[in-house]
Amino acid sequence: MAIPIRSWRLCWLPAAFILLLIVQFHNSIAAEAPSGSQVVSAVQCRDFSLATQLLENEPDVNAKQNDGMTALHWAVFHDSTEMTERLIAKGADVNIANQYGIHPLSTACENGSATIVKLLLANGADPNTSRDGNEAVLSTACRTGDSETVSLLIKAGARVAHTDDRNQTALMWAAAEGHVDVIKLLLKHGADVSHQLDSGFDAFTFAVRNGHINVVRLLINAGVDVNKPMRTDGSTRSPTHQLSPLMLAVENGHFQLALELVDAGANPNDDRTGFAPLHALSWVRKPEIGDNSRGNPPPRGSGNVTSLEFARNLVARGADVNLRKKTNGGSHLRISVKDATPFLCAASTADLAYMKLLLDMGADPSAVTARKQNALMMSAGIDEGANADGPGTAREHFAAVEFMLDLSVNDINAVDSKNQSVMHAAAYKSLPAVVHLLNSRGANMAKLNQPNKQGRTPLDIARGNRPGNFKPDFATERAIMSVLKKHNLDIPKPRGMKDNDWKPD
Repeated sequence: MAIPIRSWRLCWLPAAFILLLIVQFHNSIAAEAPSGSQVVSAVQCRDFSLATQLLENEPDVNAKQNDGMTALHWAVFHDSTEMTERLIAKGADVNIANQYGIHPLSTACENGSATIVKLLLANGADPNTSRDGNEAVLSTACRTGDSETVSLLIKAGARVAHTDDRNQTALMWAAAEGHVDVIKLLLKHGADVSHQLDSGFDAFTFAVRNGHINVVRLLINAGVDVNKPMRTDGSTRSPTHQLSPLMLAVENGHFQLALELVDAGANPNDDRTGFAPLHALSWVRKPEIGDNSRGNPPPRGSGNVTSLEFARNLVARGADVNLRKKTNGGSHLRISVKDATPFLCAASTADLAYMKLLLDMGADPSAVTARKQNALMMSAGIDEGANADGPGTAREHFAAVEFMLDLSVNDINAVDSKNQSVMHAAAYKSLPAVVHLLNSRGANMAKLNQPNKQGRTPLDIARGNRPGNFKPDFATERAIMSVLKKHNLDIPKPRGMKDNDWKPD
């Protein structure tokens, strides 16, 4: 019979009494729990003494927790050889997996514990066990880098040529992590150096990208072709299309390694990507900025050779300081116009130190691109266009422009193939100080302020009328108006403004 609601009464009990009830309830549940699960919990908490006592009652030694972890998993995880031996002696399954597909042997390989690996293998662990992603225990061991563990697995029958779900091999993992002794073992047992991923990466290029110079030396001695590009299938959409190991090393800031590649036979003028190493240094030294795919930080790099030291050494080894781009294009890079030289690329990023070094090594400062853009225009950012998102600061661009003016090799009043002048560049980049500098150096302001092929003058651009967005800069607008006024030139009213509202200063 249901109890009427009115018959219920609130009952207040002392807090201490309630706590006692909770403890007794917990203890009763624990007493009813299988002794095997208690062993798992004890080993998980590293209470090996308690676990040993509980094992005397011969519980289910392969009992699992909710995630499939067993006492053996935890013993291996904690790298306890003694506890692992006890559990195996009691019948622990050495090939048992948890719910995530992790076997004790995989964990032992990740720990780099050769003693436990040897123990597990001796008791029947499968040397070709794999985990999620089909990563074999040999690959795990090669990633960790313990050569004794790797040797034990190979002797037990681990397949050196195994590939995971991403087609990666144990040799690739060892090369990517820089484990020389492990690589020697793998090569001794027939590892395939030529195995390549769809991306174009292989063991050698993984080592190059990560700057493992000792691995690179080892693989070169094993017969790797230092000039082989990463992709040769004609897939121009791939970011690694025709990318050589040398360019890979340069773009990742591994300059000492790059010089060793050249000494091993790499072409110092390799430009199969559209750019040679001396071109690439411009964006390696000063990566582009902005909230886009080009806004990358500088590479961390490796070795004891600086970027400028590398450039000097590369030229000494045969790099052409005046090498021109053969075609337009070059992946996502902004400096992609035909005939660009390393000096023009350095000017584009307003990298004065690199410009001076190239000039010292024989660079031609009068070179122009196929778009008729000279180094003076580049120094002001002409190639950045409306986005003006290059890496140079206003101060750096001013210094580069001033340097080029001092050289007196470029026509200050020149225009490019789009009828844009150095003042158009200053307007795009919002460089009012450069506008005044050009005026002080005798620029023809009437000519420089002419419309480009889109019909925009530098003043129009400074007022915000640029392709793609409205981006005015009042300081640059005032600078241009000021120099136009000094030369008694007409200052047109802003677009859309009524005549009565226009009052130029």
